[in-house]
Amino acid sequence: MNTPDIIAAVDAVRTAILANEQQIESLDRAIGDGDHFINVRRGCEAIAALKPELLPLTPAQAFTRIGTKLLSTIGGASGPLIGSFFIAMGRALEGVAEPDARHFARALAAGVEAIKSRGKADVGEKTMLDVLIPASLLLLRLVEEDSDRHTLCARLKAEAESNMLATRDMVATKGRAHFLGERALGHIDPGAKTSQVALFAVCDLITVGAAS
Repeated sequence: MNTPDIIAAVDAVRTAILANEQQIESLDRAIGDGDHFINVRRGCEAIAALKPELLPLTPAQAFTRIGTKLLSTIGGASGPLIGSFFIAMGRALEGVAEPDARHFARALAAGVEAIKSRGKADVGEKTMLDVLIPASLLLLRLVEEDSDRHTLCARLKAEAESNMLATRDMVATKGRAHFLGERALGHIDPGAKTSQVALFAVCDLITVGAAS
C-alpha cells in the first residue's frame, strides 16, 4: 500500500457514499440528528481537496494529515471520531515506507480502537462500531491466514453487511438515537450503514486491482 493507493481508496469511498446519500440521510432523519451525512460529505470533500498535498507524503504522514484535516472540518461528534481514526492509523504506520496487508490490518485495528476509546462505545450499542470492530478483527485473522484478496474481501463484505443489518434490532445506548429508546428499533444505524458502504467501496477497489 502506498499513498496513491490511499488516495484511490478515499476517492472510491467518497463516490460510494455520495451514491448512497438518500438512504443514509433517511436513516439519520429517522433516529439521528439529521447532520450525519452532511458531516460525512464535508469530510469527503475536504480529503479530496488534500490530494495534491498528500501525494508526496508517506502513508503514515498521509493518514495523519487526513485526520488532522477532518478534526478541523467535520462538525458534531463525527469530527473527533473520524479524525482520531485516521491519526491512529498514521501513528501505527510510522516508519513503514510501504505497508503490506498485515501492516494495514494492524493500522485499521488501531484506528477502530481510537474510535472506540474516544466514543466510549463498543459492539452492540447501535453505532458504526457494530460494523467496524468485527470487520477489523476479521481482517486481522484473514491476513494472518494469508487469504487471497478475493476471499478476504468477500468475507469482509459479508461480515459488514450482516452486522450493519443487525443494528436494526438493537436499542441504541450511544449517540442521538439513545434518546429514542425502543423507538429506534427497526431502523439501521446511519453510521453503521456509512461504514458498510465505505468498506464495500475499498473491497471492490482491491478486488478490481487484483483482477487487472
